[in-house]
Amino acid sequence: MFQHDSNHVKILFRYYSHILDKWTVETMWAIIVDTAKGLYKLDSIPYYGPMVASDDIVFAEYDDDEKMLTYRTTVEYSGNSIVLVVLMDKTRDINNIRNIFNESGCISEKVNEGYFSMEIPFDKEYTSIKKKLIDLKKEGVIDYSEPCLSDKHSKELS
Repeated sequence: MFQHDSNHVKILFRYYSHILDKWTVETMWAIIVDTAKGLYKLDSIPYYGPMVASDDIVFAEYDDDEKMLTYRTTVEYSGNSIVLVVLMDKTRDINNIRNIFNESGCISEKVNEGYFSMEIPFDKEYTSIKKKLIDLKKEGVIDYSEPCLSDKHSKELS
């Protein structure tokens, strides 16, 4: 993941971010699936909460106003989930918090020293990861949101 070559393109996403509480533009890398059909597989972890996850197959087309490939719709969901984590205890090292989840198989992208976006892969059981999130929140270490929780991961919580 995150290796960019001639099989990759950047796609623009324009959406309302509930995290930032404003309209947001984000570009993400995607692997070309079928250019003629406008199909691409996301190869990035979204930062601010659009309803997409890594490995989703999306339809994108060139937009004259945006001057680049622009997301239109998700064609096939990967089953991965995205959780956004904000470090509340600034005395803690964000990389140590990221490593707690990395040990559970959840890779993440650090946005800055106080915020990261994390992928929960489809094949990972979410309840134990959610417990870690809840425990860290109760301790005042983090806060988090689940802008893109897959059906599988949602059902594991019910």
